[in-house]
Amino acid sequence: MNTKLDVPPTAMSADPPSKPSSATSSTPSDSLTLAELQKQLGASHDGLSQEEAQSRLVHYGRNELPEEKTNVVLKFLSYFWGPIPWMIEIAAVLSAMVNHWADFTIITTLLVVNALIGFWEEFQAGNAIAALKEKLALRAKARRDGAWRNVPAQELVPGDVIRLRIGDIVPADAKLLDGESIHVDQSALTGESLPVTRNVGEDVYSGSVVKQGEIEALVYGTGQNTFFGKTAHLMQGAQAPSHFQRAVLKIGNFLIGVAVALVSLILIVALFRGDPIMTTLQFALVLTVAAVPVALPTVLSVTMAVGAKLLARYQAIVSRLAAIEELAGMDVLCSDKTGTLTQNKLTLGEPFCVNGTAAQAAILSAALASREEDQDAIDLAVIGGLKSPQDRDAYNVVHFQPFDPVGKRTEATVRSPDGSEFKVSKGAPQVILALAANADAVRESVDGAIDEFARRGFRALGVARTDAQGRWQFQGVLPLYDPPRADSKATIEQARQMGAKVKMVTGDQLAIAKETSRELGLGPNILDASLFSDTEHHQAAQLDDEIEKADGFAQVYPEHKYHVVDVLQKRGHVVGMTGDGVNDAPALKKAEAGIAVSGATDAARAAADIVLLSPGLSVITKAMTESRKIFQRMTNYATYRIAETIRVLLFMTLSILVFNFYPVTAVMIVLLALLNDGAIISIAFDRVRYSKKPVVWDMKRVLSLATVLGVAGVIESFGLYYMAEHQVELTWLAWLPSLKDYTTTDAVARDSMIRTLVYLKLSVAGTLTIYVTRTRGRFWTVAPAWPLFLAVSGAQLTATVVASFGIFMAPLPWEWVAVVWAYALAGFLIEDELKLITLRLLEAPHALFTPRRMRRRWAA
Repeated sequence: MNTKLDVPPTAMSADPPSKPSSATSSTPSDSLTLAELQKQLGASHDGLSQEEAQSRLVHYGRNELPEEKTNVVLKFLSYFWGPIPWMIEIAAVLSAMVNHWADFTIITTLLVVNALIGFWEEFQAGNAIAALKEKLALRAKARRDGAWRNVPAQELVPGDVIRLRIGDIVPADAKLLDGESIHVDQSALTGESLPVTRNVGEDVYSGSVVKQGEIEALVYGTGQNTFFGKTAHLMQGAQAPSHFQRAVLKIGNFLIGVAVALVSLILIVALFRGDPIMTTLQFALVLTVAAVPVALPTVLSVTMAVGAKLLARYQAIVSRLAAIEELAGMDVLCSDKTGTLTQNKLTLGEPFCVNGTAAQAAILSAALASREEDQDAIDLAVIGGLKSPQDRDAYNVVHFQPFDPVGKRTEATVRSPDGSEFKVSKGAPQVILALAANADAVRESVDGAIDEFARRGFRALGVARTDAQGRWQFQGVLPLYDPPRADSKATIEQARQMGAKVKMVTGDQLAIAKETSRELGLGPNILDASLFSDTEHHQAAQLDDEIEKADGFAQVYPEHKYHVVDVLQKRGHVVGMTGDGVNDAPALKKAEAGIAVSGATDAARAAADIVLLSPGLSVITKAMTESRKIFQRMTNYATYRIAETIRVLLFMTLSILVFNFYPVTAVMIVLLALLNDGAIISIAFDRVRYSKKPVVWDMKRVLSLATVLGVAGVIESFGLYYMAEHQVELTWLAWLPSLKDYTTTDAVARDSMIRTLVYLKLSVAGTLTIYVTRTRGRFWTVAPAWPLFLAVSGAQLTATVVASFGIFMAPLPWEWVAVVWAYALAGFLIEDELKLITLRLLEAPHALFTPRRMRRRWAA
């Protein structure tokens, strides 16, 4: 096999042995017998004491791979490395080369401040995600001080005895102890596509998944000294960006392309006119920085991280951030019945028995085929049905075969008080009937009992026991009832109102599924999944239609779940799938939103995008709501960012090309970009009204609205520029102090004041645009969250103070400051009306011609 811990025989002494070096920790475990390995580890079948385990934990370290953590200083310095920081840095160098030391100081300071903001926000986001993932840490059952304990997998040490059962991810390299063979999926480690059989004395590796069986094992390799630890680097890979991330990044690339094209045009014209080359180049670089979405990565990561924290409040832990977007667009949710739609609190009813079998005898057989320590809901209900629990204690279970989703039954070999041995089994009635020698004699009555139980909503459990000749004899049917959760019906209706159809998925019989569906209000169209395998090729399209129309599925095997997801996805649906078992993992991975329900196996949790820590469907609908809010925030950001790029870049380009006037300085552009980006980051905390339907990326709407708002802003900017240039001719502006009175002898100074005027307008009006893009109705229909309001107000106040007191620029009279504010507010109201008109045209062109009252109601 591969490298393991080489523990010397002195491990049995009180003091732990010296830790082996990496050069010597390479003794293959399969070269040692189980007895030899136990001797080397100083271990036994009884496991370790808690004191010894703690001692070894200190000595060997935690059972985890050392995480390569990024140096905080290097992470901060990375914000000065990249295309955008390079452009700012070159602009600063050019300022120094032409002795514009004030510009150099300001640009450098703003570069550092911008890096600090981005670093801090992403650092906080990273901490939030790390804290959430801690909640998903694996746990293992280890025998400590002679008793089974649930311990964190990171605290396992060589010498621990652990229990492995179906669905567990093997937490450490271990050698199997006494028991039956198990089937293990090692595909993630070795590439083997099929599960392999592992027998007593053979090794199982950390990271593999138990597909069938249950057994105890002796841990001998932890952390780096495991097969997984030696090959982990081969399995590392980045997840592909989601649909929404790709769309936003395309917008960013588009904006960069437009910015480079227009700035290049400005540069060519300026050089043709004979403008100073260094100053022109500095301005072009800074203008490009202002036009591109500098804050895009930070806004993405912060918004997603904040959303993940909000979902965690509802006990939904996001293991793949991109799943937030997929959950927002989900229009079909395939939900497990047991534990999600129902309470998973089974109650045992009055058994139906055959051949004169007493009710308590049938229950006793089923109880002997159960294992209380596994805390399985069915096993606990059956054991709880015994009137005298001590009757079960009189028997000794020699061998126990746990439940697996393929065989659909458990089996135990039992030694009775008189020394004789027999077998008992419980499971799906059809499976148990197939075992029984008396099946033909009792089939009709058993089928009738099952149908009657199903009609009343009971789940049937078949029970059989071998006779003296070793032949299976069917004893009876135990009815189990799992009542619906109190909130399930209302939650299903809420999901329906949100545009998501809930389809029930259950392994129960068709009659039980129909009764449960009736109680929950899901609908009567329940499809028997057993039809999937019986369908001919030419009938596949018809079956796909039935799957799409179905309200639920009965008698479902794990492979059926994958087929259902595949068909729905091919029909254009965004599918969510809940699951809890090891064989649900393929369907969970296949679905856009794989959801591991409360109590799911390790394998299901590892495959899922979202892990629920509390039972019920209401958690999922709350997660859908939050996901749609997150999606709306990101759409609002994209609209704002495009509009601002058009507003700034187009205005600058036309001013230079048409009027041969640079409306703002390089420092003003950097300051404008910093204030606007600093404010827009807070959109991650904004209050929004989420969509009542599954959301999709509507590029036409975003680009159209952003273009209208951007062009409107350009027109407004030129209007203010005209007012400042022609104040003397405009008699209605006579009350204002004349800019020419301040600078009658200095045209350069007058131009500087006009630049301050334009800067203040761009800053104030730009941040007001956030309030326009964040709602589909009037700007006041949804009040902004305090973080956004304070960030925007802070940016506006800073810009006003800088302009009025002449910090980094010529001072602007307070009267003109008031005019700019009034002008910006008037433009803001106009833009809000333009937004409504644009949205009406996009959604229904005839809306403009409906009565005014109807238009108001539509906007609301």
